[in-house]
Amino acid sequence: MRGRHSFLYSLYTGGALFYYLCMQRTYTSLLCSLYGEQQFSIRDPLWKDIHLPLSFKPIIADAVFQKLGRIKQLGPTFHLYPGAVHTRLDHSLGVYHIGFSILTSLLKQANSGNLVLPCTEEGMKTFLCACLLHDIGHFPFAHSLKELPLTSHEAMANRLICGNESLRQAIEQAGIQSEKVGLIIDEQIPCDDEEIKLYRTILSGTLDPDKLDYLNRDAFFCGVPYGTQDVSYITDQLTVVDSKLAVTEQAIGSIEHLLFSKYLMYRNVYWHKTTRSATAMIKKAVLLSLADGSLSFDDLYGLDDQQFFMLPSLKKFPNAPLFAAVRDNRLYRLGFEKAYEAQGVLEAQTGEVAGRTAFESALASKLGVPESQVIVDIPEPISFESDIPILGEGGTLKRFWDFDQIFSYDIGKVFTKSLRKFRIFTPSCIAQKAILEALEL
Repeated sequence: MRGRHSFLYSLYTGGALFYYLCMQRTYTSLLCSLYGEQQFSIRDPLWKDIHLPLSFKPIIADAVFQKLGRIKQLGPTFHLYPGAVHTRLDHSLGVYHIGFSILTSLLKQANSGNLVLPCTEEGMKTFLCACLLHDIGHFPFAHSLKELPLTSHEAMANRLICGNESLRQAIEQAGIQSEKVGLIIDEQIPCDDEEIKLYRTILSGTLDPDKLDYLNRDAFFCGVPYGTQDVSYITDQLTVVDSKLAVTEQAIGSIEHLLFSKYLMYRNVYWHKTTRSATAMIKKAVLLSLADGSLSFDDLYGLDDQQFFMLPSLKKFPNAPLFAAVRDNRLYRLGFEKAYEAQGVLEAQTGEVAGRTAFESALASKLGVPESQVIVDIPEPISFESDIPILGEGGTLKRFWDFDQIFSYDIGKVFTKSLRKFRIFTPSCIAQKAILEALEL
């Protein structure tokens, strides 16, 4: 009997060992395939050489992707920081690069036996293609028009990937199913595929390659030090627990840096009063043009920067001066500013687009100026994502604030409260005193 048990135990352990060795060969093969396909490179000022498969060349050369090179990543921010003329094409290549780094880091962990991944060669290539194409649905000033009922850029990307004939052919000639690329990008589409769900977590998670690129890239081109991250260390410390992307306890310092960087970039770049003035003017021009029927929602899709600023001449609508003023850096000045209060009197009147429009119209009437010369700006709520999963010693998954003494549960609320301002922008000819009197403050 003892001999039989010994034989069965040997058979079991031998089978487990065989399975383990097979898995190691599988992950080794995936790593070799991943690295082996990187056959040409594009020089990037931030990440230096970005290596890509030859099969991706037709995708990059396609008109849909090339249009991203004519859309500035930060819109009008170059009026504040002249170097901020980098494009969504630059950023997309950077997201591909960091996505590749995250994927190889996870595969190396799996190869050492510390992780089990549902990855396949086809799936990894699909994920990298999704990284490259994740922003193709964007159009100029898209972030400033979030309040409008516009189709999300993820849904637009999926439509282009599956519906644009030349792009779809380029993707499928690379041995990739275009529908799966769209599934990774657009999370609103139901999907039960475990591999796709993993790639969604990586591409649109708390520590996604999108955020790691844009913080570094925006800081680099603006010439400010705030957004610079230790990206290679962060990607090396990422792991997957219960199908979710997490980071090891050793990287807590880097995550603190990331959260502070995001706060400083919003304070000094994204929500700087000059940037907010320009984006508020564009939003006002679009809203007025939609209201008078000279512009439709469909007119806004599929444009690059130049085409966007040509809309007034093509459509011949009366709000062209606002477009031209933003283009030519003749921005409205800050006429009034206060800390945003959720229960504030002014905020209650301007919380929704319709209420804000009515408020602006009434204030303009009191000042005796056209409605287009009074703009209320309230930044949208943002998340600082301090709930990043942390893998502690012994494999325990905890929340970030369980480890960190600086970032408490509501640190995001503190950051947002200090950043959000209620602002009114007007031409410089309107005195600030007159605005205060009109507001009856």
